[in-house]
Amino acid sequence: MNRAKSPHFRARPCRSTMSGAESETEPFVMIIFGGAGDLSRRKLLPALYHLFADCRLPADFLVYGIGRRPYTDRSYRELVSESLKAFVPDLYKAKTAREFAAHCLYEPGPSNDETLYQRLCARIQKDSKTRSNVLFYLAVPPALLPQIVSGLKKVLFCHALENSKIIIEKPFGQDRKTAHQLNAMLLDVFDENRIYRIDHYLGKETVQNILFFRFGNSIFEPLWNHKYIDHVQITVAEDLGIGHRGDFYEQTGVVRDLVQNHILQLLSLVAMEPPVGFEGNWIRDEKIKVYRSVRPVTGKTMDKNTVRGQYGPGRIRGISVPGYRGEDRVSRHSNTPTFFACRLFIDNWRWAGVPFYIRTGKRLPMQKSEIYIQFNQPPLKLFGPDSNALEPGGLMLSIQPEEEIALRLNVKYPGMGNRPHPVTMELNYTDAFGTVSRPAYERLLIDTIKGDLTLFARMDGVEAMWGIVDPIITWWDARPAGDFPNYRAGTWGPEKSDRLLQKDGRMWRNFENDQPGVT
Repeated sequence: MNRAKSPHFRARPCRSTMSGAESETEPFVMIIFGGAGDLSRRKLLPALYHLFADCRLPADFLVYGIGRRPYTDRSYRELVSESLKAFVPDLYKAKTAREFAAHCLYEPGPSNDETLYQRLCARIQKDSKTRSNVLFYLAVPPALLPQIVSGLKKVLFCHALENSKIIIEKPFGQDRKTAHQLNAMLLDVFDENRIYRIDHYLGKETVQNILFFRFGNSIFEPLWNHKYIDHVQITVAEDLGIGHRGDFYEQTGVVRDLVQNHILQLLSLVAMEPPVGFEGNWIRDEKIKVYRSVRPVTGKTMDKNTVRGQYGPGRIRGISVPGYRGEDRVSRHSNTPTFFACRLFIDNWRWAGVPFYIRTGKRLPMQKSEIYIQFNQPPLKLFGPDSNALEPGGLMLSIQPEEEIALRLNVKYPGMGNRPHPVTMELNYTDAFGTVSRPAYERLLIDTIKGDLTLFARMDGVEAMWGIVDPIITWWDARPAGDFPNYRAGTWGPEKSDRLLQKDGRMWRNFENDQPGVT
């Protein structure tokens, strides 16, 4: 095996743009199971490289790739450099990439090989000074988690690595029962405060800024309740299909893939009460209170409050695309939903009676993730007949593709009359701060290195989110759809989704014309 000549490194002569307190990190060792896989090559290694180039990593760190492929240290470093050149071409610099790759090592072997873990621990003890900041990143399919956790359990404690951390990707189980079993397996080896359940959505700048916007500006928080807010819309739209993930998506579907994690996380950030401080468990405590306050969607209200869909053939930006049942590795009679819309209520004092409308789907007209908070209509028509056209004010928090915050207000249109006119006050992150928005994995990885759990899901939160969606999944699984496919690719889902809001006198946001959600 080709080993690194020197596992310890001198500090790089560079200047960080970050403040000293934020840039300081302790030495660490990160072991990536699936270190040569797609997630590592596209996301994890580029994110670590960005942090390295920005001088936000310590001089002493090591990254071990673990996998079945028989790489040596040298050939793995070549793979790392190739991946950086392919997936971060704008930031790629050959010298910096070589310096980063020098910190990368590789240990081959299948995850069910007990000797792999023994060799790995021996290498860590030999190559690295640190024993207190060892991170195991499981960038592997969920089916491999039990093998890896079992292997770690057998060797961790006898090698003085008992304070190590584990990072796992979603999905966290397939339902509440399997999530509970997964959590029990993890807790048998790691304390809860060393388990990092990663959701890349929470690393996005606009998502993090929801808390700063709400609680850092006293003008908004007094209005953040049922007295002043008419409704909330959360949209996570994707114009892509399922690609080569047919096997995965057939087992998962849109509710497990996006609603149980991304969308419910966004909902909790909008709806939560102010925490007592900006500390991981205090914030997560408040989010869990929201999940527990969501009114259950039961069989009696399922048809009234939920809509499912599956895309058929259509056109996206002028290009013909197949329907879901025509995708690779998908059953020609599949009942798997690719679209979901729902009306939820949060039964607490702040949000009593305020509907939260959520929708998400594949093969919609555009990629768009947004939270829209619509305020109530003014109660009096003070401006004569023209006030009939008065549009309600609203707050838009855009997550992707543009990260921005916009406030819609009404002003007087110039002239002699009293004609109201809607205007928008915008903060676009790129325009305001330059290229501040970086890949979400950078923030999440640096938090795991530092031991900050704020942006990661806690065990009781994961199970509470499953408790919300499990009845919905079970209900629809037991009732095969007779109308699938029921929306064309390139449209905004089935017509029933529009009627979900229209019967309440509302409508989905019109992104093409930037119109608010009111009829």
